[in-house]
Amino acid sequence: MSYIIVGLGNPGEEYEGTRHNSGRIILEAIRKECSKDDFVFDGKLNALTAEAKIGKGKVLLVAPETFMNNSGKAVASIVKTKAAKPKSGIKGKIADDLLVIYDDFQLPLGRMKISYNKSSGGHNGLESVIRAVKTEAFPRLRIGTAAADAKGIAKVPHGDDKIERFILGKFKDAELKELKKVAKKAIEVVALWIKEGREKATNVANSS
Repeated sequence: MSYIIVGLGNPGEEYEGTRHNSGRIILEAIRKECSKDDFVFDGKLNALTAEAKIGKGKVLLVAPETFMNNSGKAVASIVKTKAAKPKSGIKGKIADDLLVIYDDFQLPLGRMKISYNKSSGGHNGLESVIRAVKTEAFPRLRIGTAAADAKGIAKVPHGDDKIERFILGKFKDAELKELKKVAKKAIEVVALWIKEGREKATNVANSS
């Protein structure tokens, strides 16, 4: 069985360590833990890719080198809609075998959630993937980036300008330490998704 894990973000040094690049940050943590390979640039996909092995699953890790709004271009040629028959290997895998990791400013930092078969919720990178694969029927791992109040409720920024400044802002050192903890949990959740299925992974991710 083979799988595709896509970490959303923007390429370039200026975007490294930003909240909007949480998907790429988590993907890099997965690569370090589960792959012997470094990321290499795939010109056909316009993405950084690396192969990994998790359990008995063969995994292709994909970090689109397009900007966030065009993330789907890197996915379209390797993922088909659920109606398509999966072919051997990675190419042509159905959307159920795709996991997209991305930032969610409506979740507190330290939290994650798996969603399935839902809309993009206004996330432009995810919307691009949905358009590219022509279905919402794939799992996605949402990584919280918001500050939280005393009750643990996310302090959500309001207004387009404030949201943009927030998501493109860089994590502080203390926040990066918290994100490293999240990455460890994300690796566990991804392994559960591959080894035991989406339901088990969802239970663990959404209880964090």
